[in-house]
Amino acid sequence: MPPAADEPANSRSPDPAIQRIVQLVRAIPPGRVASYGQIARLAGKPRGARMVAWALHSMRRKHDLPWQRVINSKGTISLPAGTAYNRQRSLLVAEGVEFLPGDRIDWKRFGWDPEAADDEQTGNRRPAVKKRATKKARSKSKAKPGQKRNN
Repeated sequence: MPPAADEPANSRSPDPAIQRIVQLVRAIPPGRVASYGQIARLAGKPRGARMVAWALHSMRRKHDLPWQRVINSKGTISLPAGTAYNRQRSLLVAEGVEFLPGDRIDWKRFGWDPEAADDEQTGNRRPAVKKRATKKARSKSKAKPGQKRNN
């Protein structure tokens, strides 16, 4: 018998990375967001952002995942404008996530850092961890020998 539509093809022994993705997405608290790439890195698949998207799409109902809390690295919703986009946006707003102009989310205010839990007793939120610069951004900031930096 073939697996259900929301199960991986090898459902008898699920990929450990998929299991980890499910655990990580469940751990994102209300009012916080994570990127597809962040979840992939934490799951041990540093180039697995599409795997995260697939897992959310195919397993969100089975595992009752808070799929709305995963957005792209630009801080925007990846879904095309329409019903699903509006649903994700409204779910995030209902959790207290605020959108900046351009429908962007401020990573410093709403980004999830699994290492720094919110202090539930005082209601204080710890700031999210600053994201590492991309390889491209790092290479722009380094001057080559004999070259001046343009800052």
